[in-house]
This record gives sequence, structure tokens and C-alpha cells, in this order.
Amino acid sequence: MLRWVKKHKKTIVKTSLALTVFLIVCMAMTTVAFASEKDGLISIDVSTGDGSDMASVLQMLLVLTVIAIAPSILIMVTSYTRIVIVMHFIRTAIGTQTVPPNQVLAGLSLFLTFFIMAPTFTEVYESAVVPLSNNEISATEAFNTGVKPIRKFMLKQVSTKDLDTFLGIAGFEEGSIKSEDDIPLEVLIPSFIISELRIAFIIGFLIYLPFIVIDMVVASTLMSMGMMMLPPTTISTPFKILLFVMADGWNLIIGNLITTFY
Repeated sequence: MLRWVKKHKKTIVKTSLALTVFLIVCMAMTTVAFASEKDGLISIDVSTGDGSDMASVLQMLLVLTVIAIAPSILIMVTSYTRIVIVMHFIRTAIGTQTVPPNQVLAGLSLFLTFFIMAPTFTEVYESAVVPLSNNEISATEAFNTGVKPIRKFMLKQVSTKDLDTFLGIAGFEEGSIKSEDDIPLEVLIPSFIISELRIAFIIGFLIYLPFIVIDMVVASTLMSMGMMMLPPTTISTPFKILLFVMADGWNLIIGNLITTFY
């Protein structure tokens, strides 16, 4: 493979450059006119018409960009971060490293996020998406209206300490923020994410405690019996699973986890 690449290196470079130029021309929707050669130089004239084609292309690129980062937006400004971290703490605390698999945990966290965020998403849809679809408001007005329910959710969960930290980093003086509406999104979103991480790790620590007790009891018992070569996790994992099932762990943890958002 390496020999073939070296042999056809020039062809590959030329093909890549040709494809790049072709894509740029197609996306920019421009007309490239080559003028006559003068003094050994070739002049290139790029014409964009009246600008309407370029505006359409830029709108298309903007829409594609929003679609590309939509998963990140869903993860970062909703309850997903806290839920998925707690789910992974549960699996690690029990000792089943691959059960449930990552796909199940991610899917469960996603549907729980839809459940928790349903009132917020409904408000965004009714106040912004529907009027925009009916051409009653502009895209800018739809964004400003639709972001309000999400801001309200984040402000309810964010820690004041984290807000003060990022406001200080952003250069806001103390007392310059008169109300919650004055907090910019570029400050609110990272503050919300840090708060979610802190809460998720606190919940994970509380989940770990009963399972650590089981590990300590099993390890002490094995050492007292002189069974040094037997891994304690081999004995403790079934007991941890039994404890989790008998305590109805999924219902208990998920139910209380959801209540932390209300």
C-alpha cells in the first residue's frame, strides 16, 4: 500500500487539489473567468453576481453547521450530561464493566432527557417553531424566543458559584449583572455544564458508598481465610448485583435522579 501511494503520490495530490477547487467553486456559486495571459501571469476574476446566490449558500452552510453541532447542543444544555455520568457510575460501582453496554446507557439517558425536557421542548416549539413556520416572526425573533425556556431551565440548575466564576473570567464587574436576563449565553452554558458535572459526581460518590462496604467486607473475609490469590471482585460482584436487585436499584436511583431536576 505504501509503495502504491509513493508511486502515485503526484496523481493523488493533483486529484485532491482538483476536488477541493471543484467543491469551493460549487459552494461559492461563482463564475471564474480566466483572462488572457499578460507578462507571464494569469489573472483570475471571480464574479459573485448580485450577491443573492452567495447569501443562499451561506444560509445553507449555517443550517448544515447547526445540524452538525445539534448533538452537542442536546448534550450540553439539557439534563443528558448528569444522567449519563450517573449511569456510568452505577455500572462501575456494581463492577459490571460492560453490562449494561454503552448503547443501552446512552439510549436510556437520551429518553430520560426527553422525559425531563418535554415541558421545555414543548414551550420552545409552541413559542418559536410554530410562529416561524407560519412566517409570523423572523428567524432572529424565533431564536430569542426559543432560547428563553432553555435559559430558564439552565438557570434553575446552575450554581451561583459557577456563574460568578465565569462572569469574573469574562470580565464582568461585580454588580454589573442586574437580573438573570443580563447573563449572556456564553457565560451561562459553561457554568451550567460545570454545575452538572459537580452534581453528577456527588451523586456518583453516594452511589459508590454501599458497594465499597461490600468490597471491604469481602476483602477482609478473604484475607482472614488466607485466600490471598482469589480476587475480591470475583466474590463481591454477585453480592453487589444481588443488593442492587433486592433494593430495586434502577427504580430508586433513576426516580431520585429525575427529582433532582424539579
